[in-house]
Amino acid sequence: MSGGYMGKILRVDLTEGKMADVTLSEADRRQYLGGSGLGAKLLFASTAAAADPLAPDSPLLFLTGPLTGTKVPLSGRHAVVAKSPLTGIWGEADSGGTWGVKLKRAGYDGIIITGKAAAPVYLWVHEAGVEIRPAVHLWGKDTFETDEAVIGETHKDAAVACIGPAGEKLVLLAAIMNDGKDARAAGRCGLGAVMGAKNLKAVAVHGTLRPPVADPERLDALVKQVVPQIVEKTRAFRQYGTSGGLMLAEKMGDLPIKNWRIGVWEKGAEKISGQTMAETILTGNYHCYGCVIGCGRVAKQYFPPFAGVDGGGPEYETLGMLGSAGLVDNLEAVAKANELCNRYGIDTISTGSAVAFAMEAYERGIIDEQDTGGLKLEWGNGEAMLRLVELIGRREGIGALLGQGTRRAAAELGGLAPEFAIHVKGLDFPAHDPRAYSSLAVGYATSNRGACHLQGFSYAFERGLKSPDLGYPEPLDRFTVEGKGVLAAKTQDLMCLFDSLKLCKFILNGGIDVHDMSDWLNAVTGWDTTVQELLQTGERLYNLKRLYNVRCGVSRKDDVLPMRILTHPRREGGAGEHLPALGPMLNEYYRYRGWSEEGIPGQKKLAELGLAEAGVSL
Repeated sequence: MSGGYMGKILRVDLTEGKMADVTLSEADRRQYLGGSGLGAKLLFASTAAAADPLAPDSPLLFLTGPLTGTKVPLSGRHAVVAKSPLTGIWGEADSGGTWGVKLKRAGYDGIIITGKAAAPVYLWVHEAGVEIRPAVHLWGKDTFETDEAVIGETHKDAAVACIGPAGEKLVLLAAIMNDGKDARAAGRCGLGAVMGAKNLKAVAVHGTLRPPVADPERLDALVKQVVPQIVEKTRAFRQYGTSGGLMLAEKMGDLPIKNWRIGVWEKGAEKISGQTMAETILTGNYHCYGCVIGCGRVAKQYFPPFAGVDGGGPEYETLGMLGSAGLVDNLEAVAKANELCNRYGIDTISTGSAVAFAMEAYERGIIDEQDTGGLKLEWGNGEAMLRLVELIGRREGIGALLGQGTRRAAAELGGLAPEFAIHVKGLDFPAHDPRAYSSLAVGYATSNRGACHLQGFSYAFERGLKSPDLGYPEPLDRFTVEGKGVLAAKTQDLMCLFDSLKLCKFILNGGIDVHDMSDWLNAVTGWDTTVQELLQTGERLYNLKRLYNVRCGVSRKDDVLPMRILTHPRREGGAGEHLPALGPMLNEYYRYRGWSEEGIPGQKKLAELGLAEAGVSL
């Protein structure tokens, strides 16, 4: 059997209160690796097209990868997979921290959870066994309080993944948080609501086992060779985190401003930037397991009216969506909103999108103070933004509407509201604009979970990254159209590898390429995988996720962008008059992938990728 794996997955039925170990076959390891790739195989096999994501029999999967918990740098990650209650299609979320490593040390590569407990419970997974424990006393607590309480009841070094009040109340923006105040998040797709629907408050893990490594000396040598390079190339990440790029994003026309309507916000961007954070509320760095970068922010602020922040500070996406998207230029207000999102357990990206959507609806007279409970949802109103975050997290007042996501909120409000609900397939845009990077247009349109920059990460190759292994020895021009469908497809396949091996994507900024990943995987597992074989594995996984969505009714009709992004130029700033040419790029993308003009993978492609032999079909 290969190294890198503990060899078994825990299956838990909360309705029956039963648990069993499932052997992870060698074939599944080679075909699907782990993480979201293995999750795609398991979810495809266990859910029908009409499955209700919040029904007891809908599975919720926590999965590690073969590199999790090894000496490979930046490998302290895990995936959460389920059918998304927010979008109704493929759902996955990725998180760092220590939770995935400690699950492997407890002896498992993953957990599959089905059923619904009669009353709130939490799981306690450790070397000596698995327990389903009562959690009625934890119901209603926020994620920081829950983390502290569960650790107190289990082991001082346990790691806890949990939901807050939002997940309990089935808010469709609910996240699953881990590592307490350090606030690592499986944030997207509303998977916290799936956990809440099962009456599952938390999953605590701890152990001392180590994943086997086939060639530890070889792995040590490979890691020592690249760590100095990674450290040197990522100094800016360590100093300012992802938030250090906010002012550059504004300059490039990438930053969401006033719900994606305007192109320049220079002074506001400076006020909420990572550089300003470093000079004011930053108190330290947070490192996920095995990380040599430390991009996580740790913040404290003492002064009213936004005092009390103590823990993970806002990252770029949060600053963009809860800050610039609503013209909120008060860093303290955004930091406090970030903390509230972490405590309630809601996705900062979709929550920020909902706030900006509500502010525009208020400006246009679609909603008024009678609808908002007296809140004046004026652009830049930090206190109103904070109140909306609370209402979304509690599913109260207008927060009950916004907590369904902007697609559902816009449909309910009607009129012009769908014009400014900025999403793809129901998942709100992250804080990057396809009008600034052409490849993002086709990447967002075809992303399996809906609008997502990290499902492709293609824009990084239009901004400075290189990958000779992918065929990109130099960065590409960000506004050109030709070749961008191919770029999006190649980088989507690459990201499938990251999400299945369980590697942090920021390691690419450290000069890492596919051959490094292949070398690490071979040293850990004892395999002899080549770069091309590994890239084909990524393609297999992306196609399998697409097949899941096709079964749910997704086709070319859904591979679209909001009209605001396709037809409304920013006018000013770094993106100026540029609009993405989605049609030509989408045609190129489908041709490269070998899909039909309707975006459906055919039997020839399935056979080529080994999926037909595995019994995968529509």
